Amino acid sequence: MPQSLANIYIHLIFSTKNRHSFLTDSVRPNLHAYFATVGKTIDCPIIIVNSVEDHVHILHRLSRTTTIAKAVEEFKKSTSKWLKSKSPDLAKFSWQSGYGAFSLSESQLDSVTAYIQNQREHHRAKSFKEEFREFLTKNNLSFDEEHIWA
Repeated sequence: MPQSLANIYIHLIFSTKNRHSFLTDSVRPNLHAYFATVGKTIDCPIIIVNSVEDHVHILHRLSRTTTIAKAVEEFKKSTSKWLKSKSPDLAKFSWQSGYGAFSLSESQLDSVTAYIQNQREHHRAKSFKEEFREFLTKNNLSFDEEHIWA
């Protein structure tokens, strides 16, 4: 076969350092748009991005030539640099070092998109810590509580 083809979707989740509430209502729309620009640049187009004050959810297609780690590095590095330039209040901004990346099939796109769209509602009843722990458990990922929140 002379072609290399891939159709890989990733639900990516990561938080601000120490879960600081940097991502205010005034920051989020432009940040989401900038994430989309980064995704396009690295050939990992974003389907949806949404965030609350202390973390972000991104559903994107993974390029066949980009590793998950490289995509995360580019998303974090580019948006962190961009955010710091936007306001003195964001000068100390940074993302937490870790992340969660979860694969999904084409048939799950609608439900995951709806989940990401409704982040504000989810977090009225559940903290980020509870939400992330559920993702890890649901995906059979073992984790060290002490290190996951460091």
